[in-house]
Amino acid sequence: MPLEVWKKRALATVHEAVKAGDVNQLAMMVKNGASVNEVDLEHKFSPLHWASLTGSLECLHWLLWHGADTSDTTPQGWTPAHLAAMRGRDACMQALITNGAIVSSRDDRGCSAVHLAAAHGHSQTLQNILRSGADCNSADMNDWRPAHYAAFHGRLGCLQFLLKWGASVDDVDNNGNTPAHLAASEGHLHCLKFLVSQGVSLTHTLGARNDQGETPKDLAKRFYKQAVQQYIDAVENERDFPGEQEDLAFPAHVAALRGDLDTLRTLVESGIINLNERDNKGCTPLHKAAGQGHLNCLQWLLEMGADYNITNDASETPKDIAKRFAQLAAVKLLGGETLSEDSDEELNSTDPSFFDRHGVEGSTDTFEDVNLSTTQKKEGRMRAYRKIEEFERLLEIAKSNYRQLGGILEEDRSKRKEEKQAERTIEELKAQLEYERVRREKLECQLDDYRAEIGHLNKCLHDVQATAEEKSLEPIKEKKKLKKPRKNEAGGVLVRRIPEK
Repeated sequence: MPLEVWKKRALATVHEAVKAGDVNQLAMMVKNGASVNEVDLEHKFSPLHWASLTGSLECLHWLLWHGADTSDTTPQGWTPAHLAAMRGRDACMQALITNGAIVSSRDDRGCSAVHLAAAHGHSQTLQNILRSGADCNSADMNDWRPAHYAAFHGRLGCLQFLLKWGASVDDVDNNGNTPAHLAASEGHLHCLKFLVSQGVSLTHTLGARNDQGETPKDLAKRFYKQAVQQYIDAVENERDFPGEQEDLAFPAHVAALRGDLDTLRTLVESGIINLNERDNKGCTPLHKAAGQGHLNCLQWLLEMGADYNITNDASETPKDIAKRFAQLAAVKLLGGETLSEDSDEELNSTDPSFFDRHGVEGSTDTFEDVNLSTTQKKEGRMRAYRKIEEFERLLEIAKSNYRQLGGILEEDRSKRKEEKQAERTIEELKAQLEYERVRREKLECQLDDYRAEIGHLNKCLHDVQATAEEKSLEPIKEKKKLKKPRKNEAGGVLVRRIPEK
């Protein structure tokens, strides 16, 4: 019921207040004596159940703050986490997990929140549950694993998530059925193709027999699933499926499969092959690149004008193959959306727009039942912020009271430890500083001694050089004295005669 209709009528119970998303009315009713765990008479739901089901996030937070029981169950054995998983309430599921809700709780059929999220196609909620540590291989009363539920209901996105988190394609239920048997019996061709691609081999997956000796093909025949039957027939005629050994007659397909853009560009630009050339299975290079997620090849082929709507012999477009192999970036590049709206509606693989609507499931937190306006959301955020301030103030008061009673908080203990460590570090640094100061004084004294020694040596060197210089000048003076001419008494110069030989 729309929120405006709820506002026009008097809210008689806390359950109606939660369904209307009116947290003020909820608080007033609880203050007047209503219980946060009160069970309604018709559905046996607690307020927390209704908040999880309708996506009334603010009411859910208020209930959790005031001690609502996250483990309370309905007659069907559903906890609030079960209902959040059914409706894909991602934010509600995260709040429940944060507040200690046990997502592994089982209902009366043995289903946990993982089973219900997989069955209803809420892959984002499923991922949040798996991240909290839930088992992706837990079995219900019929030995159905989450992968069985995803395959039976045609939830490709959930199936891909489960296998990514370690689910097995070979697990069997109490009738010996694998997920491939269930996908074939319900005609979910896209899930069957994905399971084949993830199996050990083609023969192993499609040749598996249940307790009645039936293969997936036998079930497809029994339930008149023509598309699945035709696909299996085509696959059995070509044992080299899904193309592990490419025919060398199609080099462009091999290049696209390997992501070799240079070779692919050379082959196309030289005119050797056509952009939309088909191999012996009807696939084009665009199909090959899409299956492997080679975005560079995809981008170039699309820019060159390759036909992205062309189908192969299995009636698959390149986008279909990208979805089957969980190449989400390739799906988006080829014009698909990685997140759908709500995947609870009945699947119909004969619808041409089937993959556009049900390729990969995602978040379904759409608040269909509680449709809050922008103003109401703003008011809710303001209330939440005031609640934070109030809690912070109360927390400080509680800490102060605890300290006055002689208690030591962990933060105080950590602070004291840090202070002691800081004091110890300061003392060590002071000791190191004193050591360095004494060492510096010693080095300065040694430096003064070295300077004095250098001065003395310089003086000695100067004296030695002066003495050596004087000694070197004495022979020159003697020579000058010998060369000086002698004069006679008359003042003439005496000339020495050289005696004749």
